[in-house]
Amino acid sequence: MLFVVNTMSDLLIRGGRVIDPANGVDKAADVWIENGRIAAIGKHKAKADTVIDAKGQIVAPGFIDMHVHLREPGQEWKEDIESGSRAAAASGVTSMCCMPNTEPRLDHAGVVRQIIERAENVGLCRLHPIAAVSKNLEGKQLTEMRELSRAGAVAFSDDGRPIWNAGIMRRALEYASSFGFLIVQHAEELELTKGGVINEGWISTQLGVDGMPVEGEDSMVARDIMLTRLTDGRYHVAHISSGRSVELVRQAKAEGLNVSAEAAPHHFALTEEEVLNFNADAKMNPPLRTEENRLAILEGLRDGTIEIIATDHAPHHEDDKRCGLECAAFGIVGLETMLPVSLELVRNNICSMSDLIAKMTCNPARLLGLEAGTLSVGAPADVSIFDPDATWTLDRKKLFSKSKNTPWHGREMTGRVTHTIMDGRLVYANGNIVA
Repeated sequence: MLFVVNTMSDLLIRGGRVIDPANGVDKAADVWIENGRIAAIGKHKAKADTVIDAKGQIVAPGFIDMHVHLREPGQEWKEDIESGSRAAAASGVTSMCCMPNTEPRLDHAGVVRQIIERAENVGLCRLHPIAAVSKNLEGKQLTEMRELSRAGAVAFSDDGRPIWNAGIMRRALEYASSFGFLIVQHAEELELTKGGVINEGWISTQLGVDGMPVEGEDSMVARDIMLTRLTDGRYHVAHISSGRSVELVRQAKAEGLNVSAEAAPHHFALTEEEVLNFNADAKMNPPLRTEENRLAILEGLRDGTIEIIATDHAPHHEDDKRCGLECAAFGIVGLETMLPVSLELVRNNICSMSDLIAKMTCNPARLLGLEAGTLSVGAPADVSIFDPDATWTLDRKKLFSKSKNTPWHGREMTGRVTHTIMDGRLVYANGNIVA
């Protein structure tokens, strides 16, 4: 990789198709950036320190990934904030939200501040922690959410584990509703999925491994929606994988409840057939489901029931994946495949390009209350520039992430980020991190 010193004070992005869903913008225009902010959008003849030719490309707000696992602190051999930030920059992601299942957990204000400062020192991506709902993610005692929020947490979750105790979930929603906090749930009824390896069905039977029934997700989502109704809380379903859960969210929205959901690219692009031949790189939690469930997720994305696309980026060392399907760790890396996989939604007429970009920019920004996800004049200059038609073959060895656990290795991808700008600074350009 080539590292270049970036000393520019202003920047001009010329001739791209500018799409800013937050403002209903979709037009050919130049983008002028000055002092780290969007200065103007339109035709510009002024000279800039740096000019990027974006002809034939799309200029969008920097992407926001509200669901990543960066493994720092505690498991830095899998990923750390620096390597995860490099992967984000290469993916057009300028803001990401890290989950609390680190060691130590993100259940203390000091740890939250520590990782924010670490990301600021790296300087490639904004980091917004999602702190723990319960101490040590044990589901027994609530964390000091107000203190964690003051330290920089933007939402609360026990992701990596479900908030399994209904009483704790009720109290979390009640307390969080007092301050407008968002509760993010990994929806899984553990007594139903205990010992499961992949989706329960004919493939788990064929492979001779225990399955995880889709009802494990559905029953938890149904319970939580009832508790949301009771508490008037804000509830978000992480990495939704079940068609029935999509319908439950759709009904809750129609009722006027403050319920939202995200889908990961692997759940709307792949099915359980990926684990045939005991492919541990396709093992994740929630697992890949049937084609019927995949199509239901696509419909949820189409009609707006699912407002957000997030990766659930879950890096694991090779040793954690090359040990047989049953003992392999759950999870795949997702940052560097988010854009090309998601662009299939546009090519298949599930979403317009503007709708797709909204699901990765202004929608998560609005949900989390972030000053991001828009190219409004005066907004922080976080920008992603990508070629939607560029084709390339994914080679796991060339990923910026420390871990290489991806089911897309060797596959041809369409769509690639060419430049990423964060806070008015060029941080990624044509395959290279710019420091």
